[in-house]
Amino acid sequence: MKILDQIARFLNGLALQKYPPAHGQSLPVIKIAQIRAGNADGADRASADLQPDYVVQDGDILFSWSGSLECRLWAGGPGALNQHLFKVTSHKYPRWLCYLGIHQHLADFRHIAAGKATTMGHIQRHHLSDAKLPVPPPALLRAMDPVIRPIVESTWRRAVQSRTLAALRDTLLPKLISGELRVKDTERFLAGAT
Repeated sequence: MKILDQIARFLNGLALQKYPPAHGQSLPVIKIAQIRAGNADGADRASADLQPDYVVQDGDILFSWSGSLECRLWAGGPGALNQHLFKVTSHKYPRWLCYLGIHQHLADFRHIAAGKATTMGHIQRHHLSDAKLPVPPPALLRAMDPVIRPIVESTWRRAVQSRTLAALRDTLLPKLISGELRVKDTERFLAGAT
């Protein structure tokens, strides 16, 4: 048995209002609302000049530890990690184990947070230390990885593909409807867009 904060690093986000956009470079601020929506549409903006650990990328595990406790494999594009969110990483254990380990305890964490809901319920770091997780021996973990990793990874990869296809649709459809672009011209247009 391991505890959650032994298998992964839980990096708390920044108070991003202290990092306003500068020099025309910015990132959307990833908050709990963005995790629930699965995208950064309409998000506040913060400086893009952050330490790389605080930049969220597709495939990162994001876990909101206050308010609405959520755990997602992010697929909404690059963003800035806001406070009240953990970015969960591990150099020793596979991402799928960390993700599924959090989900194993998510109902308990939500129950704990609901008990503290005077204004906004939350969990504390010691709750991560109290959460035990059965971890297979290294040989079994290596044998499980080629089976489980593609299943878990496909969830966020499909969401990224969906986002890309929606952007392509939104670009092409008005051009097709207006007659600016004809169906036979789309291959040339697509070749220039990539």
